[in-house]
Amino acid sequence: MTEAPPPTGGDEERVAAFFDLDKTIIAKAAMAAFRGPLYAGGLLNRRGLLRALLVEVVYLHLGASERRLSKMRELVLALTKGWSRDKVLEVVDEALERIIEPIIYAEAMDLIDEHHELGHLVVIVSASPEEIVVPLAHHLGVSKTISSRAELDERGRYTGEMAFYAYGPYKADALRAYAAEHGVTLSASFAYSDSYTDVPMLEAVGHPVAVNPDRVLARLARERGWELRHFVRPVRLRDRMRGRVPPSPTLAISLGALVIGVAALAAGWWLGSRHQGLFG
Repeated sequence: MTEAPPPTGGDEERVAAFFDLDKTIIAKAAMAAFRGPLYAGGLLNRRGLLRALLVEVVYLHLGASERRLSKMRELVLALTKGWSRDKVLEVVDEALERIIEPIIYAEAMDLIDEHHELGHLVVIVSASPEEIVVPLAHHLGVSKTISSRAELDERGRYTGEMAFYAYGPYKADALRAYAAEHGVTLSASFAYSDSYTDVPMLEAVGHPVAVNPDRVLARLARERGWELRHFVRPVRLRDRMRGRVPPSPTLAISLGALVIGVAALAAGWWLGSRHQGLFG
């Protein structure tokens, strides 16, 4: 069982818990999780599908870097240009439970429940697009989100440009704006993330927690005395509600992703990046 967050602050303080999404609440990148439905729905072609597969491998095995994230954002914006937002929402809605249920970390859900029980606001903060983050958050029982927004044309199609990119310092700025709007005391609040690119978000709160951290974040967390946690038990919500937590398929997921990536590389496909979501 995950250790409960410690009591914080007095009655006058409003506390929030800010959760990153990819590899913190779910065991893979959100965009990678939806690659199949997006392909089946006619939004991704075969080349785009191969790119999404290899992006997942890079993400799982090489981690984040500003260069990779920048290239991935450019790549995916190009891929999604001209897509109908309504079609994306339709695909996500139809596939959400089937795709997301097997990759939710039980430990993350335990923490979300504990924060709710303590009366804390729970917010999912992700660079993934709102079309995926918002319905996924609702599925997890979380009503507040901060996520990336793509620019739309007058027909409701993606232009290939960003309206807001919830990444790095911009994610932290959005977190501070949310805190100011809702009267949240950041010094008493919590933030959870796996990536060193989220250091600005972690630095913004009084209780930063590195979850499944990449090497850079793990080293920084140890140097600063931040809490480290490792989530390893993906679980279906309905199984969790029944009190049954199946064995973790994390290793199988990782090895499977590696095999796919090697196959894609052998086919001669080029990439130079990765990310935690659809737009960066």
